[in-house]
Amino acid sequence: MAKKVVATLKTGDSKGFAKVIKMVKSPKTGAYQFKEDIVNTERVKDFFKK
Repeated sequence: MAKKVVATLKTGDSKGFAKVIKMVKSPKTGAYQFKEDIVNTERVKDFFKK
C-alpha cells in the first residue's frame, strides 16, 4: 500500500505533498502509537511540532 501512495504523490500537482509518520506515546497505556498523514511540504515541521 505504501508503494501506491508514494507513486501517486510523485505525479502532477501532488509533488508538493509528503507522507509523514509520527510516533506518539499514549498517556493511558504508555505504549507508542503511529500517526500518519499526508501534508503539504511547507507544513511538515508544523506537523511534528504538535
